[in-house]
Amino acid sequence: MKINFHARSLLYILILAVSGCSQKQDFNQATKSIPIGVAVAQTSNIALFGQEQIAGIKIAENYFNNKGGINGTPIKIIFQDTGGDEAGAINAFQTLIAKDKVVGIVGPTLSQQAFSADPIAERAKVPVIGASNTAKGIPQIGEYITRISAPISVVAPNSIETAISTNPQIKKVAVLYAQNDAYSKSETEIFQQVIKKRQLNLVTVQKFQTTDTDFQTQGTNIINLKPDLVIISALATDGGNLVKQLKELGYQGLIVGGNGFNTSNIFSVCKALCDGVIVAQAYSPEYPGEINQSFRKTYQQQYKKEPPQFSAQAFTAVQVYVDALNAIDKEKKISSLSLEQVRMLLNKQLLSGNYKTPLGEIAFTPEGDVIQKDFYVARIVMNADGNTGKFVLIK
Repeated sequence: MKINFHARSLLYILILAVSGCSQKQDFNQATKSIPIGVAVAQTSNIALFGQEQIAGIKIAENYFNNKGGINGTPIKIIFQDTGGDEAGAINAFQTLIAKDKVVGIVGPTLSQQAFSADPIAERAKVPVIGASNTAKGIPQIGEYITRISAPISVVAPNSIETAISTNPQIKKVAVLYAQNDAYSKSETEIFQQVIKKRQLNLVTVQKFQTTDTDFQTQGTNIINLKPDLVIISALATDGGNLVKQLKELGYQGLIVGGNGFNTSNIFSVCKALCDGVIVAQAYSPEYPGEINQSFRKTYQQQYKKEPPQFSAQAFTAVQVYVDALNAIDKEKKISSLSLEQVRMLLNKQLLSGNYKTPLGEIAFTPEGDVIQKDFYVARIVMNADGNTGKFVLIK
């Protein structure tokens, strides 16, 4: 028998109510570590992002435990695979909350998943930090929902302004977006607002699905309209394929990619044809902060390349939890508190802290949105082998 999302959520609330008494036992007496949950995509078509998040989180776990964890108690990262859909995210959240009894959750990978899974954590009063959820409305899901991923409305306009600076003759713009993805729909709205504000001519808006692989129809329509700039809101696989097919059809103008392009895994999709794509970013490996340089060095040693944005944001999400937990433990030992109390105090501390992270100095609004001042725009530069490349800051 299949149970729909709403029925599953109601069933989960009943399970929590029945098992609620177990949440009130002393938290850290039976264990020698503090569990932090991570719900990201390890499988499916969005695993390209999840792999980078896992890399950053594993580096964070080792880094902070080597520094003493939570005033001497190590953290323990517990991973659950969300897959690429809402059901997977809901299942991952439910397991982390009820079975693994984590103090908080990092994830999920997609905004589309967050709108389904975050309410589960909100009802259970479990803190969530979205490390890659940029769509409009994420922090508004509830008081236990925060994000360290800057909203699209702040980051996305930077790439268009840079494209215009690169080519002041831009007048005609074509837009493409994945209509079945919350992030892509939210991002394209921002892009189109900027196009209107700059009084550019939006010649076409082309839609597709994240599962599509053939974009010949959309590409041909765009080529016929001869735009000076193409803007794509998509995930890595569909976005990379769009770039590849557009250029194979003969498009030679500028291309701006949205936040879904902020992964070096896209290089294997569009290969040499990735070259020149402009992407706005919320992270730079060149940021001079001490913790970023430590993170960057470790990432380079392990993966032989510069750390991407998704890895840095995932590291930062773990850091924020560690810093907040340390602050709580200094006031009152976490081991003397119930799990319910730890989660409640953790959520309050998250919102009140200031954090020096690989992303720069960040804090949170009372609603749970990140306050971040440092942003960048980069151009993809592919190497001669046509398979590897890097993001080069446009200064």
